[in-house]
Amino acid sequence: MSGLELHDILLTFPEGTRRRTILDIPSCTVASGECVALAGASGSGKSTLLNLISGLILPDRGTVRWNGFAPGELPEPRRDVWRGRHIGFVFQDFQLFPELEALENVLLPVTFNRWSIPEALRRRGQALLKRMNVAPSQKARLLSRGEKQRVAIARAVLQEPEILLADEPTASLDAANAAEVTDLLLSHARTLGSTLLIVSHDEEVWTRMDRVLSLRRGRLYEAAETAFPPSAA
Repeated sequence: MSGLELHDILLTFPEGTRRRTILDIPSCTVASGECVALAGASGSGKSTLLNLISGLILPDRGTVRWNGFAPGELPEPRRDVWRGRHIGFVFQDFQLFPELEALENVLLPVTFNRWSIPEALRRRGQALLKRMNVAPSQKARLLSRGEKQRVAIARAVLQEPEILLADEPTASLDAANAAEVTDLLLSHARTLGSTLLIVSHDEEVWTRMDRVLSLRRGRLYEAAETAFPPSAA
């Protein structure tokens, strides 16, 4: 089954009078519904790769396709709409509004392209938070770090996206909360049939994924052992 396809990707950034190669990926495929970890040294371009995959940035050369569709070929406003409908994001720093309630944070992305929030989505948001043991009316600033990440996951899966992208979602959590967040991401990805790509330095996360890809010098490599991806430290 088709999913993510990267073909002939080249991404460079300006560095003085020259351009530095950030990503140079001849080809890579991730099957629809697959759960994949992205490993690699700090600064190797993992977060940049997620931005490229989501269409937030475009390559100098090459094509990113999801199920045969190339969002990079859309004009930016339509690409933004596509992203909002098809991708759920989870970030290391949560990106919650501290003065909004948990449920308000979960529902906020819905307001970007709708005049009102459908009642069905409101009920789903409440049910997700209940399942994650977070009070919908609790202000985000009063939540623990683990609770904040659970709210962020609820926000990401609210509209049942085909794609979940998580950038170091366990990096700032203790071991117990990190395990719980990984459980939630995998559970929702498998329930929804979503493709999950998770950037992580955490070996506990790597061992639970279907595959591990390691990013080194701009290239993606298949990890021979899921517990020990090369050059991930």
